[in-house]
Amino acid sequence: MIDILDDRFAPVAEGASLERLCTGAVWSEGPVWLAEEDAVLWSDIPNNRMLRWSERDGMTVWREGVEFTNGHTRDRNGDLLHCSHGLRAIARTPMVGGRVLPATPDEIVVDRYRGKRLNSPNDIVVKRDGTIWFTDPPYGIASDREGHRAESELGANHVFRYDLATRELAIASDFIEEPNGLAFSPDESLLYVSDTSAALRSDDGGNHHIVVFDVAGNVLLNPRVFAVIEPGLADGFRLDAQGWVYTSSEDSVQVFHPDGSRLAKIRVPEKVGNLCFGGPEHNQLFIAASSSLYRITLNTQGAQPA
Repeated sequence: MIDILDDRFAPVAEGASLERLCTGAVWSEGPVWLAEEDAVLWSDIPNNRMLRWSERDGMTVWREGVEFTNGHTRDRNGDLLHCSHGLRAIARTPMVGGRVLPATPDEIVVDRYRGKRLNSPNDIVVKRDGTIWFTDPPYGIASDREGHRAESELGANHVFRYDLATRELAIASDFIEEPNGLAFSPDESLLYVSDTSAALRSDDGGNHHIVVFDVAGNVLLNPRVFAVIEPGLADGFRLDAQGWVYTSSEDSVQVFHPDGSRLAKIRVPEKVGNLCFGGPEHNQLFIAASSSLYRITLNTQGAQPA
């Protein structure tokens, strides 16, 4: 069911229906589209494994013992980048023979800032210039459920930028209390980052909104609240080719126009963790939600293959 809240979304939703592709996970996160295989990979974080789904094979276990990986994306070489809670690092699975294979050993891309271990990288995007941008909240060190309980060495949570060419890790922003999901606008003039500091709070405090920054080269400017997400949190989100934001929440994928207007709610019967665009036409929205993976085909395309 799609709740259309603004007529601008009606053509995008025409003929669309949600389907559950598979189930059996504990907490689904970090889906990424593998175009060369017509398949989706995603994380089942508490079960410490990565799952794979394709039309041909259905759901299979892609890899086990993955050190509680969360978000994923592809770099400009097609290698698979992971946010590893357990390793407290950004890791990479290199492509071999044009494919990302589960047996290929991972490489650590970056795991420290000025000699101190990262908290638990959560979500990740790659800019067209090849720089890697990721969030580093405390969720993977807060308990042993999604990582290894530990104290933060940094004592703070940041949005980081990593330059592969210079191997320099820099703080892109310390404005957000607990940064989580992130995504660039199609022209990369904006960076959206969610603040989910309400997640670990036992009271009614903390944030559950998306902040948007202006991007000037590698500098983030003019942070402002873009949208408050309720019920639930903006755990992860992606943009379509016209710059509309599709974000997770407690009961749906919520869709926002760049002007901040809420356009629609794509109702999902489970709590949504994250999502990605994929499919041969890049018009299928894959939704990782609690125990299941869902799909809805829309009359739009994803902004980038992430």
